[in-house]
Amino acid sequence: MMLPETHHATCVALGDSAVLILGAAGRGKSSLALQVMALGGVLVADDRVLLQAEGDRLLAQCPPAILGLIEARGAGILHAAYQAQAQVALVVDLDQSESQRLPERAYTRICGCDIPLIKHIDGPHFAAIIVQILKAGWSDR
Repeated sequence: MMLPETHHATCVALGDSAVLILGAAGRGKSSLALQVMALGGVLVADDRVLLQAEGDRLLAQCPPAILGLIEARGAGILHAAYQAQAQVALVVDLDQSESQRLPERAYTRICGCDIPLIKHIDGPHFAAIIVQILKAGWSDR
């Protein structure tokens, strides 16, 4: 079994499925995570995420030193309810912006696993989109 890889990212779960939020420093990973958490998500890890493939599943965990902590820019480090582990079902890349109204499905490969990918969507509904994807996925229509 391979050791977990540490990634500069933030991860929030909804049940056993999670979103992995990627982006450069200051891009808004923690802010988006807080929005998803306000809609029912539970923190897995903020700023650093341990990722490990288990078969075709990508599992996310938090490094022990930052368990249950999330940065809220302007307010400081906050305590948060957390989940020890979750399967990554979606990756959000905040360094890219979506320009298409109905984009083609995209994937990214992390630790040998292909995971659905969405780019940043400008609008107040972005966190709600993430929650809905984690709850029910995409339509094939």
